Amino acid sequence: MIESCYSQTTSGHIQLDNCNFENGHIQVHGPGTCQVKFCTFKNTHVFLHNVPLCMLENCEFVGSENNSVTVEGHPSADKNWAYKYLLGLIKASPILLPAENRDFLMSLDLESRDQAWSPRTCDIVIEGSQSPTSPASSSPKPGSKTGSQEAEVGSDGERVAQTPESSDGGLSPSGEDEDDEQLTYRLSYQVQGPRPVLGGSFLGPPLPGASIQLPSCLVLNSLHQELQKDKEAMALASSVQGCLIRKCLFRDGKGGVFVCSYGRAKMEGNIFRNLTYAVRCIHNSKIVMLRNDIYRCRASGIFLRLEGGGLIAGNNIYHNAEAGVDIRKKSNPLILCNQIHHGLRSGIVVLGNGKGVIRNNQIFSNKEAGIYILYHGNPIVSGNHIFKGRAAGIAVNENGKGLITENVIRENQWGGVDIRRGGIPVLRSNLICFGYSDGVVVGDEGKGLIEGNTIYANKGCGVWMMSSSLPHVTSNHVSYNGLYGVAVFSQKDGSGEFPGGHGAQENFSEDGDAILWETDLEKEDDPLRRPVTIALVESNSINHNGASGLFVQSSEALQVITNVIHANGDRGITIVQSSQLTRVANNSISCNRQSGVKVEAQCKVELRGNGIYDNRGHGIITKGDSTAVVENDIIGNRGSGLQLLPRSDTKVLKNRIHSFRAYGIAVRGRVKALVQENIIFQGKTNKTIFQQVTNNRECIMQNNKFLVFKKKSDTWRLVNPPARPHLENSLRGSSAAHSGQKVTAMATRITARVEGGYHSNRSIFCTIL
Repeated sequence: MIESCYSQTTSGHIQLDNCNFENGHIQVHGPGTCQVKFCTFKNTHVFLHNVPLCMLENCEFVGSENNSVTVEGHPSADKNWAYKYLLGLIKASPILLPAENRDFLMSLDLESRDQAWSPRTCDIVIEGSQSPTSPASSSPKPGSKTGSQEAEVGSDGERVAQTPESSDGGLSPSGEDEDDEQLTYRLSYQVQGPRPVLGGSFLGPPLPGASIQLPSCLVLNSLHQELQKDKEAMALASSVQGCLIRKCLFRDGKGGVFVCSYGRAKMEGNIFRNLTYAVRCIHNSKIVMLRNDIYRCRASGIFLRLEGGGLIAGNNIYHNAEAGVDIRKKSNPLILCNQIHHGLRSGIVVLGNGKGVIRNNQIFSNKEAGIYILYHGNPIVSGNHIFKGRAAGIAVNENGKGLITENVIRENQWGGVDIRRGGIPVLRSNLICFGYSDGVVVGDEGKGLIEGNTIYANKGCGVWMMSSSLPHVTSNHVSYNGLYGVAVFSQKDGSGEFPGGHGAQENFSEDGDAILWETDLEKEDDPLRRPVTIALVESNSINHNGASGLFVQSSEALQVITNVIHANGDRGITIVQSSQLTRVANNSISCNRQSGVKVEAQCKVELRGNGIYDNRGHGIITKGDSTAVVENDIIGNRGSGLQLLPRSDTKVLKNRIHSFRAYGIAVRGRVKALVQENIIFQGKTNKTIFQQVTNNRECIMQNNKFLVFKKKSDTWRLVNPPARPHLENSLRGSSAAHSGQKVTAMATRITARVEGGYHSNRSIFCTIL
């Protein structure tokens, strides 16, 4: 044993083999080199300055009061006599780059983590007794009315169907559950059904015990596959420069490896445990970390700041007190194929203008967000599986950005993705499923583009938008969620309060001191983010959700354009508050369990160019004080085509209206209305086209065309113009360009508990830590 030693070289070579050092210091300056094997260092510091090449192998570092190893400065261009010798040894030794047949990525269950799993498996298995959604699957109770019976009239005159629901209804339901004598005449029209996105399993309900197959192109890749297709990453993984630390143990001290001031270090197959931090990389330094175990750090496992970078691949990072990986101050690493799990806070944090590429990782079972982006952090997050977190899957907060694409985000306790307080990400082509709360939450002042995602079978809402948020929600497939497909709320919903004592003043400093990141931040013009001045819900397929397809309770303007809203468990669209204009245009609203659209009192709504077909209540029911119903096709609904309730103020212009079982237009009580230039088709023989309960002079009828049957062979067709909506003329270029979106696949068999039950009309746990 060597105690209280001090060793230094500046141009020579140090070789240490099977030595024990205690309370010592080893210092090597370039062009000096060193080789250290099978040594134990107790509270001993190794300092390497501008060293062109150094090898530390199979060593143990214990109880350091500072950093165990410091690598400072760019490797010297001058080489001593031992450089070629060390380089030859490194090239001759077996490297730790992964072979495809021995990828040791961990299985989803921590208890079976030592069992290898195939990255080609792509099934999801749902366990449980009942789906949380699938309103269409319920069967009528004994004694309830069956298909040929009338729907009952509920509160506010709204008709509630008692018939079993057909989930996909394509054409008008004539003859489906009524005989030809009752429906003598029929209209020829086509209902716009939900658009396939993933296809296959994601077009049906999440049946308990069923296996959901994902396309093979959506499978999580192995590290070998990722390195093969990314030549830059392969070059980093194969590079040798500066210090090589291999198969060493760092434990029970303050710091592991500190790389600074353009330093270069490569770490392979090491164990870092019970430290304050494992690795720090700052000041334009570069690290390569392959297949290390990093756990039980008292702060972050890996910390990068001040333009640090490099490759972090194939590591197992878990049970750390702070983030598994912390990226700040323009650092830009490639984080590839790691497992980051069971952290006491977030898996990965990107803040303070941090960047980085976060790709193909498994991030799971962390106490806070799997990935947390804030204070102008702007990473590229793609191809990751983020699951079973105790908070949000991905949180974008405090002006965070990020391109988030083709990830699988599932089974998280809070929102799959949570955006608020100036967060403005691009969220594209992700699969967000089986969450215990909402799929996507856009909180106060949240923004961003939410495009082409599959949001499926979450227990809460598919998309939840709160006050002062301005997202662009487009081309998503939102289906089989437990509550609303898309909900827009103005109320604060307690979002400013954080459970468990956590709040907006989070600690993201390396030493526990609060840091304000609002100063000295970059401001970049991002071409991916178009400015949006009004919240926009556009070109989505919203179907088979447990409550209304779209629910609006807002004091802010909203545009709802070219969506397919189909077979939801309540109404297609429910608007209970809209003090500013809600514009609903060119949507297909069909086969919903109650009315197609309901507008409550004191709402300002424009309904234009929509096709409202085959809903089980009324086509439109309104008591709004400023409602315009213009150029819609309201056809084949089980209640009245249009029902005007007392004290409503409505303009009904140039619509085509028909009801099989009830009235084309029904006026209930004293209303103010202008009904002009509509075409109204007769339904059943014992119903009139128009019904007005009281003599109402404020209801003005002008220039309407009433079509009644003449003979049994009559068929009316919607022509000139053809049946609405006319989606092909309304889609924006950007939305159409991504209609063939894909999402990232599940890479192994997933177990997801699906429970039944509805919740109150509020977001479930939409706050993030």
